[in-house]
Amino acid sequence: MKLTEIIAYLESIAPPAYQEDYDNSGLIVGLPAQDITQVLISLDCTEAVVDEAIKTGCQLIVSHHPIVFKGLKRFNGKTYVERVVQKAIKHDIALYAIHTNLDNMAAGVNAKICEVLGLKNCRILQPKGGLLKKLVTYVPLAQADAVKDALFKAGAGHIGNYSECSFSAAGQGSFNGNAQTHPFAGEPGQRHYEEEVRVETVYPANLESKVLMALFLAHPYEEVAYDLYQLTNQHQQIGSGTIGEAEQPVDESAYLQHVKTQLKAAVIRHTELLGRPVKKVAVCGGSGGSLLKQAIAAGADMFITADYKYHEFFDAEGKIVIADAGHFESEQFTQQLLFDVLQERFEGLQLRLTAVNTNPVKYFI
Repeated sequence: MKLTEIIAYLESIAPPAYQEDYDNSGLIVGLPAQDITQVLISLDCTEAVVDEAIKTGCQLIVSHHPIVFKGLKRFNGKTYVERVVQKAIKHDIALYAIHTNLDNMAAGVNAKICEVLGLKNCRILQPKGGLLKKLVTYVPLAQADAVKDALFKAGAGHIGNYSECSFSAAGQGSFNGNAQTHPFAGEPGQRHYEEEVRVETVYPANLESKVLMALFLAHPYEEVAYDLYQLTNQHQQIGSGTIGEAEQPVDESAYLQHVKTQLKAAVIRHTELLGRPVKKVAVCGGSGGSLLKQAIAAGADMFITADYKYHEFFDAEGKIVIADAGHFESEQFTQQLLFDVLQERFEGLQLRLTAVNTNPVKYFI
């Protein structure tokens, strides 16, 4: 199949519009029209991973972390980033990264960590605002349902676990077309009154062009009257971190051992134990220290993340247990997540999880 088919599916699961500003998710090396029969999946795209792709005949590497974060000015093999890009190009291997956009999805990286830890009743810890817009349009009564159906099919009308959400109110519209018009009702040059329905629905801003196209194609009027509003509402399915609940309250030491075992961590750095059971647990794969206040505000007993610095541990202030399990350790299951979603969609695609342990951090125990 074509690379563009695989990319389109991955980006339907984690739209690039939801990545953080500093990120570089997407197709880094390769041509969208490239034929792909085998895919290698990894957390990081290192030289060893590219060598593995060459050896196993994979034409595409899908990684969580982008190999390129900043612009490259030279390709002389001086850095490992340059060497990876050079080798991939030389061997016609496409490189695709799906990073913070996958982090920010309700069913993404953090949901996988919660699954591994056995957490229930999970929700986004810090939902993002400014991602939603509202469409208001005016439709003849008889065509209102057809227009709404088209908008819903284009991705509008989703609120949390509900779909096909809209509001309608009846009213009367008027219009007077000039000699160049072919109005849906009435005659050119004469004011016409039409019983209409005001239809309101919300949609993700990144789907605006698709939603508007659906509106224009389904609406019976030559000139469609519509309004667009930017919303500050939080998008409950998009955001940073996740908070969930353990099956039952667990002793802190026992829960740390559970985390260590499930995440296959050599060691867990943590703050002072507070002598209370762990029930609510906040998680953020990778560097999640910026979410500490949200974890505390949500009532979490423990916050599992990575990359904590010495002085940042003081910020717990006896309100929560911070557990730093390691960056690789917390995000390693993203590989299986990507494997599963691709396998479910593309039966004929040969998928391979990397055999390379890309964790650059080693422990002397």
